[in-house]
Amino acid sequence: MTSVHSSNSDETVAAGRALAERLAPGDVVALQGDLGAGKTHFVRGLVEGWEGAERATSPTFALVHEYDTRRGPVYHLDLYRAGSAEEIWSAAHDELHAPHGLVVMEWADRFPELIPPGAVRVDIVHTGDGGRLITVNP
Repeated sequence: MTSVHSSNSDETVAAGRALAERLAPGDVVALQGDLGAGKTHFVRGLVEGWEGAERATSPTFALVHEYDTRRGPVYHLDLYRAGSAEEIWSAAHDELHAPHGLVVMEWADRFPELIPPGAVRVDIVHTGDGGRLITVNP
């Protein structure tokens, strides 16, 4: 387990970039954190770390965004508004099992049955000083 304190969005993006260096195609990152915790900023860092040119945004209304990067596609799923695991499975089956890309699931704790064994779990929580504590459990 690794923890880092982030005092601003740039540091949260940098934490995502740092994790991206250790990830390989086929890996899954399960993100958890309250609204406004910085999950999408962390995903921005993951996409940048995989050398993607496009800036990651929240896919809340589309369920999944795909970002092309030099290391392979990054599939960014936001499970916040999903009604069931079956809905997610039917809409994003290929993305959930992408051996050639990186799968990143925001709000993964809503559907733990979709988190594969071996997924990297990232928890982002607000700290009392206005920052964030980012904990990575490989």
